[in-house]
Amino acid sequence: MKKLILGIAIVASAFVFGQKNDVNAKLQETNKAAMDAYTAKNYTVAAPKFIEVYNLLKTNGQDDKIYMYYAGLSYALANNNDEAIKIYTELINSGFTGIQTTYTAKEKKSGQVVPLDKTTWDLMKNKNNDYSDFKTEQTPSVEPDLYETLTTLLLNAKKPNEALVIIEKGLAKYPNNVKLKDAQGTAYYESGNTEKFIGALKEQLAKNPNDATNWYNLGVMQSKNPASLEDAITSFKKAIEIKPDFDNAYQNLVYTVIGEDSKIVDQINATRKDKPDEATKLIDARRERFAKALPYAEGWYKAAPKNIDAVTALKEIYVVTKNMDKVKEMKAKETELKAQGK
Repeated sequence: MKKLILGIAIVASAFVFGQKNDVNAKLQETNKAAMDAYTAKNYTVAAPKFIEVYNLLKTNGQDDKIYMYYAGLSYALANNNDEAIKIYTELINSGFTGIQTTYTAKEKKSGQVVPLDKTTWDLMKNKNNDYSDFKTEQTPSVEPDLYETLTTLLLNAKKPNEALVIIEKGLAKYPNNVKLKDAQGTAYYESGNTEKFIGALKEQLAKNPNDATNWYNLGVMQSKNPASLEDAITSFKKAIEIKPDFDNAYQNLVYTVIGEDSKIVDQINATRKDKPDEATKLIDARRERFAKALPYAEGWYKAAPKNIDAVTALKEIYVVTKNMDKVKEMKAKETELKAQGK
């Protein structure tokens, strides 16, 4: 979220309402209360005060939605998602961009640059010789921020389908917005749209193949489908290549390579007596999988030496691959961590 830039629009308003002292005084008082509350990080107080400023201006013919933007931002910072979502939605639907034009001139005598409202600036530019360097500037658009923040608010509120609507609308205007693209993948995932989530991850990785987190997320999704387990292994390996201490990637890689071991053990036990040859084949295949998983389990342990799950997994792999010295070492480490409450 972008930091507020306050006080500019209200200066212009003071010129507009210069003949209405009661209105102008109320505006200045309310604006100061809003800014003071925001500066003090009292966002719960700041938000309705900004709305009050907006309503005062609107009543007097000035529909300056920048104050609704300030209110929405304050509600978001106050974790009042419902009010923030309401305001951000209204701002987006209204076409609000937050672009403001500022007008300034330099006082020749003092050399000071002073802010002016447009009407005064136009008049002085043509008729007042006491000022020079008449300039106008435009503030940047906050529209991308509106889409990004509203998307985050909706995802935080567990409304991924509504977030997708905003994301698609935002990407139609800002197709290269990285934050919206990232949020799109999250929204697909949270809405249960697995295929689109995988598609979004692949699209992001095509643009940035060095994103370890996206390789990891892709591996997680691929590992859920028996037909794409080899793809999952490749994705987890990519994540580790990019981020060698990525312990979660090592963990998932180990379990993906080993597979559903409890089911295999049940099969071995069920066939051991009546079909010993079949049981032997299952045992050999199991040992082969554990041997294949061993370097990844060692990598996991190296990345997370105090993770008891990593220690236990490595111990069990050493048992299956018959490395008894290492089994003793891991048992000792397991006992140590348990004593420490890890």
